[in-house]
Amino acid sequence: MINIPAIVLIGLMTTLLVIGIKESARFNNIIVFVKVAIVLLVIGFGFFYVKPANWHPFIPPNPTGEFGNYGWTGIVRAAGVVFFAYIGFDAVSTAAQEAKNPQRDMPIGILTSLGVCTVLYILMALVMTGMAHYSKLNVPHPVFVAIEQAGPALGWLGFFVNVGAIAGLASVVLVMLMGQPRIFFSMSRDGLLPAVFGKVHPRFQTPYVTTIVTGIVAAAVAGFFPIALLGELVSIGTLLAFVIVCFGVMILRYQRPNIPRPFRTPMVPVVPILGILVCGYMIYGLPFDTKMRLIIWMAIGLIIYFTYGIRHSRIREQQDPITAAAAD
Repeated sequence: MINIPAIVLIGLMTTLLVIGIKESARFNNIIVFVKVAIVLLVIGFGFFYVKPANWHPFIPPNPTGEFGNYGWTGIVRAAGVVFFAYIGFDAVSTAAQEAKNPQRDMPIGILTSLGVCTVLYILMALVMTGMAHYSKLNVPHPVFVAIEQAGPALGWLGFFVNVGAIAGLASVVLVMLMGQPRIFFSMSRDGLLPAVFGKVHPRFQTPYVTTIVTGIVAAAVAGFFPIALLGELVSIGTLLAFVIVCFGVMILRYQRPNIPRPFRTPMVPVVPILGILVCGYMIYGLPFDTKMRLIIWMAIGLIIYFTYGIRHSRIREQQDPITAAAAD
């Protein structure tokens, strides 16, 4: 009825984030080191127990013709459902104000980590489906099941996999709870949310109000809602946000060309258009009820914007010389 461990974990991570970004970064670095080391152990040792027969067929055929039930459409739906695994890269950008050299470090950090993690995801998927048939992996602990297929030889890895799972959850929760409060903080500074959300702790110098509010909401949602539903909601929300950002890049590039840009998106409009098409196609592949929930959340957000944000937005009031001259 209540996921108490999730509530406790979110409470601990929220407290750590209120205390300070440096402390959170040190803690996260330790967790990531442990997590990546365990992933490499599983890939390295599991590779010797891969059975190529488990990879056939590599893409299981769609037995019913229904969209999303194996086949290529199943890949599209799966990509959309698990897309939340990639939002940590987006969350990194929310800490730009606390980076020493964000113009240089942010693009390098995001793109490098994205490339490394993509390779690790692919290798991990290949090893797991090679050790155990894909039909056996639709369980809450698939890595453990894959290792069991190797027999006693890899039994010692079981303990480390469990440690890695806990470390992975803690790391993801920490990064997400770090990113969302800073989005609210920036929105408050831009006038889109009340000023109280822009308060900084006098001692720890962190956006403590938004961090605490985010932690309370996240704990309540994680404690009372099923994880599969939350995963789909987070994924479709992130995909839509990426679509909006791609539109925003094109609009600002052509309508507000004189805005200072520490980092410029290359190959505009090709990159934004590709982003819109890919993310939009993955949204199309998600279940209908998930799309309806997205529409409801969007309606709530639009109500907040048109009843408060649009009248207080500072960015909306700013105009570059070209736009201002045209308005005159």
